[in-house]
This record gives sequence, C-alpha cells and structure tokens, in this order.
Amino acid sequence: MKIQESAENYLETILILQRRKGAVRSVDIANELDFSKPSVSIAMKNLRENGFVQVDEHGYISLLPTGQEIAEKMLERHQLLTGWLVALGVSPETAAEDACRIEHVISAESFEAIKNHANKD
Repeated sequence: MKIQESAENYLETILILQRRKGAVRSVDIANELDFSKPSVSIAMKNLRENGFVQVDEHGYISLLPTGQEIAEKMLERHQLLTGWLVALGVSPETAAEDACRIEHVISAESFEAIKNHANKD
C-alpha cells in the first residue's frame, strides 16, 4: 500500500511516542514534530478516516494494524539507515536527517540488500 510520506512520518512518530510515553495525544505529536495543533488535527482525521489510527473519547491516539505495520516499517528503515550511514562516517545528525528522507523512497529490494549487508558485521 502506498501512502504519502507525511502520513508515514505521522505514523512513525506515533509509534515512537507510544514507546516513549505510552499514551499519545495530538498535542504530543505537534510538540514532537514542531507542527501546529490544527495541522496535526487534520492529519489525525485523515489517518483515522483511512483506517490507520483510532482516537478514543479522551483524545488518545492508537495505531490500528495497518498503521502499526507502516510505522514499524518506517522506524526499522530509519534506525537501520541511520546506523549504516554513521558506520560509513556520516555525522549522527546528518545520518538521521538523510535516513528520514531515504526511508520513504527506497525500494523494498534495496532496503533488504542494505539490511543484509549491514547485518553481516
């Protein structure tokens, strides 16, 4: 399934915040990404309508199975690519920024090849 890069970033951020804090609300996402609360509210509405997240009566956001799958995929790519770039001598800051861009456009085949190569060490 192909979704927009921004949606992938939101889902990944929700997963990261869930692991860090447990419960996640729109304000947490806005603070983490330094986005406006209205922008995050619109994004959460779109993600909810497309079956990626659910929001309970208290405003807590949780990933639905499809959203969870995408979030885990993006986070795995981000972490592996960041570590791989750092191992190649890229500064951690630049590696994280580049990994954030690469994770959305790299093919599954290329990512698996990098993953297999990185895990040989």
